[in-house]
Amino acid sequence: MFKKLFGFGKKKKEEIQEEPVEELEVKETEEDSQNVEDSKEEVKSDLENDEDNSEYDSQKEQEEVEILEEDEIESNKIEETKNEEAVSQEILEEQIETKEEAKEEIAEIEEIKAEDIEKAQDIETQEKQDEIEESEDTVENQIDDEVEEKPKKVSLFDRLKQGLTKAKQGITDRIDEVLKAYTKVDEELLEDLEEVLITADVGVNTTMDIIEKLEDVIRTKKITDPQDVREELKLIIEDILSKDDTKLDVSHSPTIILMVGVNGVGKTTTIGKLAHRYKSEGKKVLLAAGDTFRAAAIDQLEVWANRCNVDIIKHQEGADPGAVIFDAIKASKARGVDVLICDTAGRLHNKSNLMNELGKVFKIVDREYPEAKKEVLLVVDATTGQNAVSQAKSFKEVCDITGLALTKLDGTAKGGVILAVKSEVDVPVKLIGVGEKMEDLQDFDSKSFVDALFS
Repeated sequence: MFKKLFGFGKKKKEEIQEEPVEELEVKETEEDSQNVEDSKEEVKSDLENDEDNSEYDSQKEQEEVEILEEDEIESNKIEETKNEEAVSQEILEEQIETKEEAKEEIAEIEEIKAEDIEKAQDIETQEKQDEIEESEDTVENQIDDEVEEKPKKVSLFDRLKQGLTKAKQGITDRIDEVLKAYTKVDEELLEDLEEVLITADVGVNTTMDIIEKLEDVIRTKKITDPQDVREELKLIIEDILSKDDTKLDVSHSPTIILMVGVNGVGKTTTIGKLAHRYKSEGKKVLLAAGDTFRAAAIDQLEVWANRCNVDIIKHQEGADPGAVIFDAIKASKARGVDVLICDTAGRLHNKSNLMNELGKVFKIVDREYPEAKKEVLLVVDATTGQNAVSQAKSFKEVCDITGLALTKLDGTAKGGVILAVKSEVDVPVKLIGVGEKMEDLQDFDSKSFVDALFS
């Protein structure tokens, strides 16, 4: 309708028809060329866009690959973590199981221990009951034994017997063997007895004297039984030892005791035991360390002084023994001492110059302490045998020996030396040592000694 009213369509058609065909073809050709160019440009543009897009796509793909790889790594880590956690969980569970097993084992051990303790307690209780029953069964016998043994423990005679065990074996036991071997008393019997006495260190002279006296008794009493000879021999030995049988007397106050003898015979030990005895009796005792030549002699005596709780006077090692004795006498007078016991330097009995020096000490005592009762004890070692007799003879020539202290009788089977010293030196034996204890230094009693020897 519009086309008819306004003539739009008609005109257009007329214009078209009016254009020449040739121009139309040229226009179409130009348009086609333009279209081709435009197509080329579009293709080119599309190619460029495709290149840009391909680069972008490849970059994007690369990023995606990297992201995937990171994701894979992360997932692997997560997986590993999960595996580790699983392993840790397994280990934890195993540890828990182990702890549970350990607890069970500990509980079993505790039960076993408890059972063992209970059994041990039962056994101990049973043993105690058995011991109590045994004690109750034997208590009366034990009391009786203790009552019998108690006086023996304090008996000096019992200590003497025990200390003379070796001497008894060396003298009286051998005498008994000889007497048992004979059925009659004859010269051969006497010769065998003579041999026993000589080998027991009685000494040749003393032995001959004993045998002569024994022969006289056998003839006088007409003895024919060998066993009767034993009793007569005992009486003869007791008679020899009982001559001048005097004890060490310190009842007079003050009393000074000078100990002499060679080194090693037991002077210092004897002094210590005497100090202990007199201190126990309530006397005031003072020691003088006059042996200044022997190494450690002063220290040894000081140990005894401390042990017995008595005072001691001492000088330096190597000092003049006479000076020590002088100072000790002055101290005794000042302190009102009852007994002064002086150690003197050990002397070799065969060295005359050393023995003469001992005389100086006695001169000091006689001059400075005339009011004191003086005792000079020669200490001899019983184990030295006949050498003890030689020592006694040598010392007797230098000083006025008032008595002998025979030590270490418990250590020798040749106890007959006491007979030799007593008879040949003619000096009374006042002290004998039969052991290491304080009580083992005893006053010599001839009857007790012979009874212990022939018991």
